[in-house]
Amino acid sequence: MISTGVQAADISPLMAPPPQPTESEPGWTFSVAPYFWMAGLSGDTAQFGLPTVHMDADFGDILGHLDFAFMAAGEARYDRFSVIGDIIYTKLSADGETPFGVLATDVDVTSESFSGLLGVGYAVLDSPQGHLDVVGGVKVWSVETTLSFSGGLLGGIEREDSATWVDGMVGFRGRYSFTPEIYLTGWGLVGGGGADIDWDVALGIGYEFNERISAIAGYRALGVDYSDDGFIFDAVQQGPILGVALKF
Repeated sequence: MISTGVQAADISPLMAPPPQPTESEPGWTFSVAPYFWMAGLSGDTAQFGLPTVHMDADFGDILGHLDFAFMAAGEARYDRFSVIGDIIYTKLSADGETPFGVLATDVDVTSESFSGLLGVGYAVLDSPQGHLDVVGGVKVWSVETTLSFSGGLLGGIEREDSATWVDGMVGFRGRYSFTPEIYLTGWGLVGGGGADIDWDVALGIGYEFNERISAIAGYRALGVDYSDDGFIFDAVQQGPILGVALKF
């Protein structure tokens, strides 16, 4: 699982702000939403010209190797139009001893992954109770793995293998308020380009403490299938997601 982290993605429409009442004055609204995705990982990967390796790790396994992670979504909205974004960066590391210690006594593995989505949306349905947006955008992926050898014949040698690609994404995101405080929100996005397929779906429940602060809890699943010149990253990540949306 050295090729990725606790990702994540694309927009995080879970963090969508509440619809504007019809009587409110027109103008831009903005929201920023840091979030935490407790995702496990499964799939296949191949790097450094080595055979394909199957990945299967739960969130606990990933957390044990996590050095750093940053996840946040944002939106700027005017009437029915919106500009949306989502950024996920993770850094993982692991080390281990090699048998016999002839080529190397220790091998350190560092994996960094980034995904960033920038898109625009238009509300095809819009009311004080909720909205449904059509969304389109581009998503950038970058995955890099570094091997560092200590001791033995390969001591001091460091090797990197990486890939960067861009996918076009389309889909829907929406929200519906059951009460002034409690709402349902979710999204579904699919696309491709550099990858054969790239998709992201989620569903969550939100609670508004006031007109500026909301908390969201839900479940998210994301998958991507990329391969090029021996570099393979075919993975599905899924798990609970928690976030706080700040509106201004």
